[in-house]
Amino acid sequence: MGRILAIDYGVKRVGIAVTDPLQLIASPLDTVHSQNVLAFLIEYTQKEEIDVFVVGMPVHLDGNATNNTQHVVGFVRKLQKQFPHIKVVTHDERFTSRMAFQTMIDAGLKKKARADKATVDRVSATIILQSYLESRQYL
Repeated sequence: MGRILAIDYGVKRVGIAVTDPLQLIASPLDTVHSQNVLAFLIEYTQKEEIDVFVVGMPVHLDGNATNNTQHVVGFVRKLQKQFPHIKVVTHDERFTSRMAFQTMIDAGLKKKARADKATVDRVSATIILQSYLESRQYL
């Protein structure tokens, strides 16, 4: 059984989280520049088996597309083309940045650490992945 890898795609930075091999626990992995994300994923998939890519899909509260939605859709297409043998799913990412920030406060991170956008992106990817794992329980 391979891991599940979640991606919080942004125009500048991409937060990445991954499960353990049993697909039970979501953990932050890294934050990479958006221009380097495919190279990072190619290298990572050569070392680790990945069953599914979960990409956070940004939508407004009413379900309509955001300014970033088109960028994510384009990235999903590139991901599917680069990794045709790995399933790619999108998952609602509403509130993940806000939840990530609150999680960091709850964890006792200092203000300087919470201001680090790379940390927020990694935690957001982890929240997307955890939400995806929980949603599979009800299928």
